[in-house]
Amino acid sequence: QVQLVESGGGLVQPGGSLRLSCAASGISFSINRMAWYRQAPGKQRELVASISSGGLTIYADSVKGRFTISRDFVKNTVYLQMDSLKLEDTAVYYCNTQPPMPFWGKGTLVTVSS
Repeated sequence: QVQLVESGGGLVQPGGSLRLSCAASGISFSINRMAWYRQAPGKQRELVASISSGGLTIYADSVKGRFTISRDFVKNTVYLQMDSLKLEDTAVYYCNTQPPMPFWGKGTLVTVSS
């Protein structure tokens, strides 16, 4: 059974930082490209960052230089370190493979507000 459990979201002021975690099970974590996506209110879900099994990373232009994706093969967990957060980063954040499976976890809400 596939499980994707995101955590680490919260309320943060502009310029602040958060670290998101996603524990994955029921998938071939070690061979899949993993990614973080986000969906802001009233907008479509978008790809934020991805990381290959070999550690190759790709970022959306909007987060380049501020977010860092990483993964732990022992814990089957993918992380997203978010620094210099902006108001427009407010969204529900999800992890999934890339391309994504039809199954999605519940996500974790990140609210950037002063």
